[in-house]
Amino acid sequence: MKKEPYKCGLEAALAVIGGKWKTLILWNLFGQTRRFGELRRLVTGVSEKMLIQKLKEMEQDGIVVRRVFNEVPPRVEYSLTKFGKELTEALGALCQWGSKHMKRISDLPIRKTSPKN
Repeated sequence: MKKEPYKCGLEAALAVIGGKWKTLILWNLFGQTRRFGELRRLVTGVSEKMLIQKLKEMEQDGIVVRRVFNEVPPRVEYSLTKFGKELTEALGALCQWGSKHMKRISDLPIRKTSPKN
């Protein structure tokens, strides 16, 4: 079955970053390489299973590079690809908008709790 083309750029972008966890992972990888444990602490509320799943998806999509070091104990680092860096830069404007309107958004009845994705 052939995949339908996207109707607009936003739809294509959301197909890659859909959900809350990927955007938070991207944001925490911006400008630096992180180990798995660091990401686990920085991405508040994400389970280990979900973090592993989302990192694998992001690696398959060409957004994240996973580097495994042959050490004991094993060390794994994640960093953004050029494709991922461009996406993270695009998220900057969304972050600014969210920061500017955080109080108003927090006061909305439907935004009192975080979505579970």
